Amino acid sequence: MSLAIREVSKRFAGITALDRVSLDVPNGTFVCFLGPSGCGKTTLLRVIAGLETADEGQIRLNGTDLIRTPAKDRNFGIVFQSYSLFPNMSAARNVAYGLECRRWPKADIGPRVDAMLRLVHLAEHAQKFPAQLSGGQQQRVALARAMAPDPGLLLLDEPLSALDAKVREELRVEIRAVQRRLGITTIMVTHDQEEALAMGDLVVVMSRGVIEQAGAPRELYDNPATPFVASFIGGMNILDVTPGPDGRPLFAEVPLALAGGPSPSAVSLGLRPEQVVLGGPDERGENIVPGRIADVAFLGNLTRVSIVTAAGGAPLVAELHGRSRVPAAGEAVSLHLPADALRVLA
Repeated sequence: MSLAIREVSKRFAGITALDRVSLDVPNGTFVCFLGPSGCGKTTLLRVIAGLETADEGQIRLNGTDLIRTPAKDRNFGIVFQSYSLFPNMSAARNVAYGLECRRWPKADIGPRVDAMLRLVHLAEHAQKFPAQLSGGQQQRVALARAMAPDPGLLLLDEPLSALDAKVREELRVEIRAVQRRLGITTIMVTHDQEEALAMGDLVVVMSRGVIEQAGAPRELYDNPATPFVASFIGGMNILDVTPGPDGRPLFAEVPLALAGGPSPSAVSLGLRPEQVVLGGPDERGENIVPGRIADVAFLGNLTRVSIVTAAGGAPLVAELHGRSRVPAAGEAVSLHLPADALRVLA
């Protein structure tokens, strides 16, 4: 393992920001720490960087414990949301600064700066000052500066959140391409689930100072372990169920079959909106629940439909893609909840 985090805890004025967090990051992996504000993801990044000191635990890089190593001695590249470029230095001088601080030979600095600026497609802007560059270009300079000293780890603290949507999407692709080309282990903090799913080899979902679940994007989407992960990664219908007499969970008074067989201990099930199948009001069969359309929202490439069941409770959401017929508000329908799509949530 390139990076091993073991039982790391951090408290601020009696408030637990990190609670015995453990994680293994394989070499060359792009990791996204994902979660809402205050979940501990930035604190964990800062502890890894050495900008905060852990109260307990270990952080080992290639077997060496770094927990007491000062940030300046860790040789990590860090990119912040605010860019933190020197306004009185050109793009080239900003990139060279980190190399000079690390006492690189002068003969090696120029070629390295040129190579880094080419890598982020800014070679023709080398002599421009930050004020002459767009937000996206400034962030590219910050990225080049962080990567120039050949760091053992690249840490990105919400680097794209200050940019507009189009630039953010372009930089997302570029950062991922650069990381793959260099093979550098990278950890990025984000609160944007789409960003995490698009960029991460490993997505770490955090809440209240703990890791709720860590895994590949597809794994988290298809098999969320908890209701929090299910609702935070994409849209998810959470079905509150009660035990039925035959061991099958009851939802809206209908016994539901599950792919893995009866689960009398299940108290909540998850179902993605695109997996809900709408049918006519007279349909009958396994896992079919009667309902009525409460609301229809046209969103271009898909239509989002809210349905209430005859038993009441929170509406279920179905997403219809393409140009299939969409029932109108107030229309009676049936909902097919496929057994192989239902997930038991802990």
